[in-house]
Amino acid sequence: MGSKNKLKRFKENETFKNVLQPNREEIRAGFSLKGNWQSHFGNDNPIVLELGCGKGEYTLGLARLEKDKNFIGIDIKGARLWRGAKTALEDNLGNVAFLRIQIELIDELFAENEVSEIWITFPDPQIKYKRTKHRMTNLDFLEKYRKILKPRGPIHLKTDSEFLHGYTLGLLHGTGQQVMYANHDVYRNEGSPPEVLEIQTFYEQQYLEEGKPITYIQFRIN
Repeated sequence: MGSKNKLKRFKENETFKNVLQPNREEIRAGFSLKGNWQSHFGNDNPIVLELGCGKGEYTLGLARLEKDKNFIGIDIKGARLWRGAKTALEDNLGNVAFLRIQIELIDELFAENEVSEIWITFPDPQIKYKRTKHRMTNLDFLEKYRKILKPRGPIHLKTDSEFLHGYTLGLLHGTGQQVMYANHDVYRNEGSPPEVLEIQTFYEQQYLEEGKPITYIQFRIN
């Protein structure tokens, strides 16, 4: 994507009512919607997050399937968010918002027990050991998720990375977390929830064409 296109999308994001882009000063001063996300959506429906949402394909897909929930796609890349935000506005999806922040700031944007559910879809597996701190299912991130989730709120990990699937399962079992469901090849083995099979991202379709298995874990943090 050319720099002119990116700049255009950044400008458009500023005009979209469903895109929020708080800077670090705003966050440090106390983000106004923390603990008060109902005021943005105009209802008190459950809040579901998609972390590292990219173009928001999963956020949009879930929002269409479950209109009685509010969905927030989170990513740091504004040019990607633009696509999901624009589609949500064009399709009148009032239960969708996008938040441009770094994932490690998530507990500064949501209050304790404010989030009902979290989806992590096709994150970078960060395979090198020195990148462990960036894996989105490491212990530090799990603690941040625990803080903002309601008790027994589920976390979903859908990935093409057998490494990340195995790493996450090992970590969950090793720390005594509750693994509710795990599948190392969702399209060949039965039992995955419908939303795991019915929603496919652009990259997921590419992975499937390459013959890569898609894995899925649903778990809770104690």
